[in-house]
Amino acid sequence: MLQRHNHIRSFKGGQNRFSQPHISGSFAKPQYYRRSRFNGQNSRSLSSNPSLFIKKASTSETTEAEIIHQSFAEFNLVEAVKTNIKNHGYLIPTPIQDQAIEPILQDRDLIGLANTGTGKTAAFLIPVINKIYQNRDQGVLIIAPTRELAMQIYEEAQKFTANMKIYSAVVIGGANINKQIQVCKRSPHILIATPGRLRDLIQRKAIYLADYSTFILDEVDLMVDIGFINDVKYFVSLLPQSRQSLFFSATISPKIQEILQNFVSNAITVSVKQQDTVENIDQDVVMTSSPGKKIDTLHDLLIKDGFDKVLIFNRTKRGVEQLNKELISRGFKVGAIHGNKRQSQRQRILQSFKENQIQILLATDVASRGLDIDNVTHVINYDLPETYDDYIHRIGRTGRAGKAGKALTFI
Repeated sequence: MLQRHNHIRSFKGGQNRFSQPHISGSFAKPQYYRRSRFNGQNSRSLSSNPSLFIKKASTSETTEAEIIHQSFAEFNLVEAVKTNIKNHGYLIPTPIQDQAIEPILQDRDLIGLANTGTGKTAAFLIPVINKIYQNRDQGVLIIAPTRELAMQIYEEAQKFTANMKIYSAVVIGGANINKQIQVCKRSPHILIATPGRLRDLIQRKAIYLADYSTFILDEVDLMVDIGFINDVKYFVSLLPQSRQSLFFSATISPKIQEILQNFVSNAITVSVKQQDTVENIDQDVVMTSSPGKKIDTLHDLLIKDGFDKVLIFNRTKRGVEQLNKELISRGFKVGAIHGNKRQSQRQRILQSFKENQIQILLATDVASRGLDIDNVTHVINYDLPETYDDYIHRIGRTGRAGKAGKALTFI
C-alpha cells in the first residue's frame, strides 16, 4: 500500500494565496503555473488562478423560480405519457420542465437556457411524445453534439414511449451507415442524430429535413465550440418554413445568436440558469509537488472512503490510455472512453460505469457534456480543461438531481 499524502489545498476569500489545508500535512508549492490561451468569454487564465476551482458546497436553499406544477399530473398530458413518467420515477418537475412543457405542448418555439443536469432532456421529450401520440403523422428530429448524448436521449425516449407504439431511432458516427439508412426508411417518429452522421445521411438522400415538423437542437453551445456551426447553419437552411423549433443551450454567444435568428420564430425563452455551477458541488484543488508524484497522489485519493464512483478527465486520448493502463496495474476497476474507441466499446464501458461494475471512468471531454450518470461521487480533472466552460461541464457530471458531489482539480 502506498503511503498516503495529503494534497488538497484550500483558498480563502477568493485570493490567490494559500491558506491552511483542509487536511494536516506538508505541502510543496508548485514552481510555476502554465499560462492558458483564452480570448473573450474564456479569457480567464485557469492554471494561474486556482481559486476558480475552489468553492464550498452550499447547504442553503436554491434560488430557482417557484415551481408552478407540483406534479406531472397537473400537465395536460395523455395518460400513457403520465404512466411512463411515473414508471420512470419522476414525481415533481424540475424548473426547466415546469416552464418548458406547456409552451411546447402549445406548439410554441422555445429557447431553453439551463445548466447541465437540470432535466432538460425530459423537458422536451415529454411534450413532443405527447404530441406524436395524438398525431402520429408528426416527425421529430433531435440533433445532439456527441454520440454519448445522442444515445442518452434515445434511451430516455425509449422509457417515455414504453407501450405507446412510438418508434425512436438514433443515427450516430461510428456505427454502420447502411443499417442506419434502413432505419431512416422506416420513418421513425423520433430520430436522434449527431451532426456529422446527419449530414452524411442528408447527402445520401436517406433523410429529408422537410419531413420533420419538430426540430430540436440540444447543447448548441457545444456544437459551436467543437466546430459544427456550419453544419447547424446548413441544417437550418433545409428546414421547412412551417415547423416547431426547440433550442437548448447553456449559453448564448454571438455565433449562437446568429443561428437563433434563422431558427426560431416568436420564441418563448425559458431560463433557469442561475450560476455557472450548482451549489451542491464541493470544488477544490489538489496540489502536486512534481509531475512524477501525480499518479501516486491520484492513487491515494482513489483508495479513500467515499470515492465510490469517480469520473476522471484527461485532455488527450493518449493520456487517457496511459492512465488507464497505470490504474489497472494498480488494481483499480477502471474503463476509458475517447474518440479512438469504437462506438460499441464506448457504450459498453459507459454502461459498466453506470451499473457500478467499474469504479472509475476515464474520459476526454467527449464525455463532459450532457451525460446523465447517477451517483457520480467525484469528478477529478487530472488535466486542466482547455476553457472554464469545459470545466463547468466536466464537473456537472456530479452533484446531479440535487445530490451532493465533489470536484477536484490537479494543479
